[in-house]
Amino acid sequence: MPAPDPAVTGRLVLVAGATSASGLAAARVLRGAGARVVAVGRDAERLTALGVAVPDLHIEVCDLTDEGAVAALAERVHASEGAVDGVLHLVGGWRGGGGLAGQTDEDYRFLEGSFTALRHVSRAFDADLRASAAGRLAVVSSTAVARPLAGGANYAAVKAATEAWTRAVAQGFAKDARDAGRPLSAASTIFRVKTLAGLEDALARAYVALWDGPAADVNDTVIDLAAP
Repeated sequence: MPAPDPAVTGRLVLVAGATSASGLAAARVLRGAGARVVAVGRDAERLTALGVAVPDLHIEVCDLTDEGAVAALAERVHASEGAVDGVLHLVGGWRGGGGLAGQTDEDYRFLEGSFTALRHVSRAFDADLRASAAGRLAVVSSTAVARPLAGGANYAAVKAATEAWTRAVAQGFAKDARDAGRPLSAASTIFRVKTLAGLEDALARAYVALWDGPAADVNDTVIDLAAP
């Protein structure tokens, strides 16, 4: 676990999709760096186990594909913890194979859930991130966006949409700061991986590192995370 980071200490970070292996790593690294963490997922049992593994988390059960549930989540977080300074979006999954003919609607709707969750969460906490002295939103995308394959067309399409949305958030942050005549304080960043397996800790550390420099250095950027 890292030593506390002055740039991160006291920041309130919401980890969406926290019950995955990458969610566990993110919660552990963020808490070690001194952040306050809201861990969100839809599986109450797995969230409870996460809370045992990483003490002092704020646990929230929520279906992030449900817009009303996300609005209620934001109200609960604001009431108990205050405004968030960071969002790390880890909601995901993979289905594919079978060439283009194998790209079923059922698989697409499953994959689309991660993008739907991102839209809901980013909108619900957009004002928080804009108002923060150092707001940071980050998503995990895939190298498949740059080189889509027929057997993963559904997946690549959803990830491409995820990247477009995240870049739009970045433009909104920049425009808000420009219109207000103040330096940019919020950043929206894309992490690209071929696979997250083995990169969970690296992803968590890379997210924490977004606070080490000015927002302008990481807003609307794509950071490739490669396996060691």
